[in-house]
Amino acid sequence: MNRVKISCDLARRLFFCSRNPSVNSLHYVQKSLNNRWCEFHNKSNRPTVYDKNISGGRGPKTTRNYLLALTIMTLGLSYAAVPLYGIFCKMTGYGGTTRHESDEEVLKALKRDPSRKITIRFNSDVDSSLAWNFRPAQTTLQVVPGETVLAFYTASNPTDKPIVGVSTYNVLPFEAGPHFNKIQCFCFEEQMLDPHETVDMPVFFYIDPKFCDDPTMEFVDEIVLSYTFFEAKEKMNLPIPSFLKQS
Repeated sequence: MNRVKISCDLARRLFFCSRNPSVNSLHYVQKSLNNRWCEFHNKSNRPTVYDKNISGGRGPKTTRNYLLALTIMTLGLSYAAVPLYGIFCKMTGYGGTTRHESDEEVLKALKRDPSRKITIRFNSDVDSSLAWNFRPAQTTLQVVPGETVLAFYTASNPTDKPIVGVSTYNVLPFEAGPHFNKIQCFCFEEQMLDPHETVDMPVFFYIDPKFCDDPTMEFVDEIVLSYTFFEAKEKMNLPIPSFLKQS
């Protein structure tokens, strides 16, 4: 490094420190190139912050700390992903999840569009861990945008003990989710059925009139509303819905 520095100083004196104007004028190009060349070599031979950390014995320890913090953060996000995603979907209608609407003024202002008929198909599933019978009270309903509709699902507990269940839902096609507005439903709420008890669970909803103006809905004339029931357990996180796995 001393040799490089001496070479730089010598070059400056030979080409750029002469009092002879002709010498300076002959080498004005070399002046810029030489300065940049010297600065490059001087900087490239300086130890970096990373080199200092390694030489001082702090590099590997710092790297381990970063990796440990990253691992902890990743685990925390994985546990929080499902409930946070559920909240996000309910607020935005993303991924086939329907929106909830409780504003009475909005409901009163709804305008029916009888020119666009839509078939709502109801589907039900029960997880293998839950000993319930669960089915829709109606297979299909024909609705129009802006019309409020009341449908029912029926659940029964054929066992000799009380069982608590909880459900998730989604909509197909996924793009129809933002237009499928629920006013009242039983999803994400624990439902306890006594031994041999049967109950009807209402779903009150409507299709947003903006459905008709959405170009992605131009050829959609059927929507599937699907519910899946699981046995509710303490500190339980509901499984990731199918629409999330495919997004």
